[in-house]
Amino acid sequence: MVTVNNIINDIIETINREEPFLRSLSEEIVSMRFNHQNRSIKMLIGHLIDSASNNHQRMVRLQYAPRCGHSMPNTEMGMLVFPDYTQDNDLWLQLQDYQHEDWDTLLSLWKYYNLHICQVIRSVDETKLNNYWLDYEGNRVTLLNMIEGYTIHLNLHLGQIHDLISSDNKKYYYEDT
Repeated sequence: MVTVNNIINDIIETINREEPFLRSLSEEIVSMRFNHQNRSIKMLIGHLIDSASNNHQRMVRLQYAPRCGHSMPNTEMGMLVFPDYTQDNDLWLQLQDYQHEDWDTLLSLWKYYNLHICQVIRSVDETKLNNYWLDYEGNRVTLLNMIEGYTIHLNLHLGQIHDLISSDNKKYYYEDT
């Protein structure tokens, strides 16, 4: 079983491994290489910041909610409602204009938000790990599930960045106009 300390260590190791690599990328590369979802490297880091932000709220609120969290409309009294971020990912990217954000600022925010996520995870009340919310599709997601899945999501998108940098398949690259 994965422990909370292992997850924290994984996040810190990921930051320590990826930050120097990401900082070595030129503005041209991070702004002009797009994946099949039409996201630049800047946008992928922005998405990871959004993910940290949304998960931060869930991790904290699930520890004191009177019941479970819920993303469905018209929930009963006392239910904690989490907006469905999954269907709004592209809108979040557009509204925050990560494409035109300073690369250094984005990387610093990504790094320090993830270090804060480590603190939040480190401080979680273990008696609350089974508190849950229902996602947009009605799936039960416990606080423990969210914590365990955090590094998977983080590494998924960092892997996409590495694929964009190392890929010989140029069909996903085009200039931002």
